[in-house]
Amino acid sequence: MPIDAKHEDLQSLRIDRSARTGDGEPPVWARRYILAGIAVVVLLGVVATAYRLLSHDTPEVEVVRAAAQSSDVGGIVLSASGYIVAGRVKWIGVEKGDKVKELQVLVRLEDDEFRAQYEQAQGAADNAKAYLQELQNGSRPEEIQQSQHNLDEAKATLANDKVTLDRTRELVTEGVLSKQALDDATGKFEADQQRVNSLDKGFQLAKLGPRAEEIARAKGALAQAQGQADYAKSLLDATVIRAPVTGTILERAAEKGELVTSGFASTAEGGPQGLVVSLADLNDLQVELDIAQDDFAKLGPRQKGIVTVDAYPDRKYDGEIAEISPQANRAKATVQVRVQILTPDAYLRPDMNATVKFLADETKSANTGSQPAGVFVPTAAVHDRDGKKIVFLSFNGKAMVREVKIQSQRSGGVLVQGLNGGEDVITSAPPELKDGDKIKIKGQS
Repeated sequence: MPIDAKHEDLQSLRIDRSARTGDGEPPVWARRYILAGIAVVVLLGVVATAYRLLSHDTPEVEVVRAAAQSSDVGGIVLSASGYIVAGRVKWIGVEKGDKVKELQVLVRLEDDEFRAQYEQAQGAADNAKAYLQELQNGSRPEEIQQSQHNLDEAKATLANDKVTLDRTRELVTEGVLSKQALDDATGKFEADQQRVNSLDKGFQLAKLGPRAEEIARAKGALAQAQGQADYAKSLLDATVIRAPVTGTILERAAEKGELVTSGFASTAEGGPQGLVVSLADLNDLQVELDIAQDDFAKLGPRQKGIVTVDAYPDRKYDGEIAEISPQANRAKATVQVRVQILTPDAYLRPDMNATVKFLADETKSANTGSQPAGVFVPTAAVHDRDGKKIVFLSFNGKAMVREVKIQSQRSGGVLVQGLNGGEDVITSAPPELKDGDKIKIKGQS
């Protein structure tokens, strides 16, 4: 092939870079690529939007079956749960589980030291009592007679001394006796005169008896001595521990040989114990409840109720409000109420979890009629909407709003009006759920 022909063929193979539109737009093949990219982006956006819309329309929810409940115990205004507590509890001691009678001797403590202290104090009290009786009885007739005899004898001696003194004075004047003899006779007469005066006062006191102030002082001494004796006796009596009530021993805390104290107990092993055992009267049981302040107005003194315990749910016991605390619990926003169990039996134990269903007041029931039966739903199923209480129901794959009225609180839920029972109540759903929205129940395909 000629060289010129080859040159013409190579020129025909060069890229024509001038293939643009007259206004400077990209070539046709570039526009095709750009349009294809835009189409892909739009398609992905449509898919994402559709996914979001579909996922929003069919959220997964949890449902429970609403349970209709009948008022088989009359109109119930409130249901509350609490714990059974013993009515009268004393710390005494014997074997755990023993049944004891009131005033039965349970424990004896060592009493040697206490007995000695009591005997000493009682002896002092007896001595003070005898002295008081002596003062109150006054002098005996024999003692008065003896005082009279001693006084008469002293007076006779004084009269004789008077005669001797007069005779000695005459003899001294005549010079027969010395002046010393007169001094001796005078001294003896004056001494006997003093003795007569003393015996005379003693004789008068013997006839009058002791002074009132002395008797009063003796009475005070006796009272003090008797008080000390009574205190010592109480310590001695405390070494014998008796059952204050008829009941059952719940716990034994002390063993033979251990130190028991009524003061502070030691937590260390081998230290003094603050109690011997725990005793409770199982015929005197109460349920201790914390009632929400919002529900407190539904209750009143002596209000009746039905008590059940979790351990034996089929057993029912009559109850009655025995005590309402005069002070509310600010932190818990509750008021403590104690319900007396009127018919306890051997099935009940202290600290059992119990539920009390309070009955409507008979007077109010006569005016308003007994409350109708309701439907139980969990607390999580009830919502506030525009000042009303509503629940969402699941029906044919959609959410339905139903307005309800709360009758009473129950453990874990509420009793409501507005449902028939048997409906599927939604308990867990997105907060933006509306009436008519499509839903999907968790666990169902």
